[in-house]
Amino acid sequence: MSGRAGFGGRLARFDPPSRVGALVGAVLLVAAGTFLLAPGLVGYPLVAAVLVVGYGLFADQATTVRALALAATVVTVLVLGLITVYLVVQSLPAFRTMGPGIVLKRAPFWNPDSGLFSLVPMIWGTVVTTLIATLVAAPLGVAGAVFIAEMAPDWARGLLKPAVEGLAGVPSIVYGFIGLTLLSPFMSTNFGLPTLGSLLVVGAVIGAMALPTVVSVAEDAIDSVPGAMKDGSLALGATDWQTTTDVTLPAAFSGVSAAVLLGVGRAVGETMAATVILANVTTLPDPLYDVFGNTITLTSLIASQYGIASGTQMSALFAAGVILFVTVLGLSLGSQYVERRMERTFGGNR
Repeated sequence: MSGRAGFGGRLARFDPPSRVGALVGAVLLVAAGTFLLAPGLVGYPLVAAVLVVGYGLFADQATTVRALALAATVVTVLVLGLITVYLVVQSLPAFRTMGPGIVLKRAPFWNPDSGLFSLVPMIWGTVVTTLIATLVAAPLGVAGAVFIAEMAPDWARGLLKPAVEGLAGVPSIVYGFIGLTLLSPFMSTNFGLPTLGSLLVVGAVIGAMALPTVVSVAEDAIDSVPGAMKDGSLALGATDWQTTTDVTLPAAFSGVSAAVLLGVGRAVGETMAATVILANVTTLPDPLYDVFGNTITLTSLIASQYGIASGTQMSALFAAGVILFVTVLGLSLGSQYVERRMERTFGGNR
């Protein structure tokens, strides 16, 4: 009884909002723990959580919302952490079996019968298609963003901006189908390619897919440059084009670079377009720089073989996922570094 009294006394010392937040947080924590440890019993704490949250919203809405926001943040971080741990654990058998050879081994690269797996062709295919996509999306995306933000009249901007953002919502399978039915036959007919799929077609299609993202994010960054900076440049006698190239773009460089890196991240992680267009060829192009050649990417490897994989082969697919995860994480960290560096360079918030 003394323990209960002590706990009750400590709880009574908190003000009502603190008690409401503590109660909501405790019930949500119990519900989350039950879901992870005993999923079959999750219904009871879930009902309790709904009732407590309802009471909290009635008693103190602000504190309850803060507790819910904190809980959502904790759950998000926890889920991402569990996904990362699961991905790494499932890939360990492949890394132990193949060692460094999984990213360095030469032919034969992918032989499920003998249990030999190397991701070299897939990494090369991902690198080549990403470079091609970047060459398509980066210059065209930045140019489109400059036009919409700085040059287009109001009526044209009102039409172009929603249209570009709408293109970002088109499913990737649609882009892949267009590449398969239009671009691939065109390339095969005019360049005499032995197969329909090629790295060049995949890179161009993925670049077109990343283009709306680059345009939209870069346009927002350019549009956020203070008008006083542009007016000052014009007042000093600079032309509109000089103001755009010497003032606006440097000031918005952090946002523009982040837009390009977001586009590159989408190119790296694109699955369906590459799977539809490319053949399931697990060898390197010959010669290596042949962009008209056919191989496979990391994402298309996972999509095309997870249904028939088991044992070490399944673990090798998880290893491909780990490489993709590390790559995209590096791009994200790189974009944040560039943004912080440009903030320090220009001494502002952008």
